[in-house]
Amino acid sequence: MSSVRPKKHLGQHFLKDLSIAERIAKALTGHGEYNSVLEVGPGTGVLTQFLLKEAYETWVVDIDKESIAYLQENFKALEGRIIDGDFLKYDFLKDTGAPLAIIGNFPYNISSQIFFRILELRNEVPEVVCMIQKEVADRIAEPPGSKTYGILSVLLQAYYDIEYLFTVKPGVFNPPPKVNSGVIRLKRNNVERLDCDEKLFKQVVKAGFQMRRKTLRNALKPINLPEALADDPILNLRAETLSVKQFVDLTNKISACR
Repeated sequence: MSSVRPKKHLGQHFLKDLSIAERIAKALTGHGEYNSVLEVGPGTGVLTQFLLKEAYETWVVDIDKESIAYLQENFKALEGRIIDGDFLKYDFLKDTGAPLAIIGNFPYNISSQIFFRILELRNEVPEVVCMIQKEVADRIAEPPGSKTYGILSVLLQAYYDIEYLFTVKPGVFNPPPKVNSGVIRLKRNNVERLDCDEKLFKQVVKAGFQMRRKTLRNALKPINLPEALADDPILNLRAETLSVKQFVDLTNKISACR
């Protein structure tokens, strides 16, 4: 097989620029902390080849049968480390082991789902380097107070230190997307678990941003705020202004009153 056709229903935009692929691979900082890397959606292996050059134990996962066949034929160094499966559903850690970094040109249409999956595996995933839609990359890396700061910003920043690395123009892809892309790096912080009920924390964050234009007093009504908190000044704020610590504190206040 000499090529792989990008498939619109899989959200595929294959990177063509080798210098950008190399730059993404070199953004990983892991030798010593980890040596295994899983690439999500490798396509034709443009990024994969540089991961192999960096001497990582490189694994790839893809649901595109054409891509799987291409990699099996053209990347003999990946023998036994090509996973034919859905990253969102497949228990790849049983194959790869941990710790394991995640890297890739994530399909735009499922990038948020990929991050929620990474959050589930946060204690096994010390680092993530990825290229996603610039708007989403900005949102994830944004500090509190920004209009783009949202649910993923808070949940990911709770467990990872996040850095926006660089912007990638549409012309270096086949086919070109209609928007710019952004490359970000997530490095696991020292928070093993939040100092609050983590399930409630997630509910508070999601509820707060689902009606982000409203104050928390109104946005959090669906989770039945305790009456004892009615006069707390934090409820006069909007979710986009709260840091991770403030969300943790608010979660503890709700827990204490229930």
